[in-house]
Amino acid sequence: MRKIIATLFISLDGVTEAPETWHFPYLNDEMNQVVAAQMEAADALLLGRRTYEVFAAHWPRQDATKDPMAATLNAAPKYVLSTTLTTPSWENTTVLAGDPHKELTRLKERPGKHIGVTGSVSLVAWMLREGLLDELTLLVHPIVLGAGKRLFDDGIGTLPLTLTRSETFSTGVLNLTYERA
Repeated sequence: MRKIIATLFISLDGVTEAPETWHFPYLNDEMNQVVAAQMEAADALLLGRRTYEVFAAHWPRQDATKDPMAATLNAAPKYVLSTTLTTPSWENTTVLAGDPHKELTRLKERPGKHIGVTGSVSLVAWMLREGLLDELTLLVHPIVLGAGKRLFDDGIGTLPLTLTRSETFSTGVLNLTYERA
């Protein structure tokens, strides 16, 4: 059975919002290798509606001959868990509009590599609560932002996790991988 694996950039105070405004000073070859390996391990992308709309507005407009990430993301099968998105504009996109538990269980049962999740913080938190997320990789940046959307809000409840892998990059970023305990 395929796994759903989420990877998020996160600050020390748990903020995941707008990483494009704070993440890049910490980007280096170590992080690029981790992100590339995670993209290689997946052959499909699962997104929430808001992240999908941001990605769909950006990636199809990038030159895939010059940007390997654009080529990978544009070609990959994309699944959007949404009850409001009806007409996806990005190529290779399927909207999963039915019962989310059934839709994700069916998706995991299909043959293929893992299913990657990038961004989509509300979706990641929901899948954690519901036991549908198999693995969570947090790239914890050594910065306190003080405000912004956090992965774990006050209503999340108790989520026991097991640390399965950890690494510290030369920039001070922690690469932490968790599974449900």
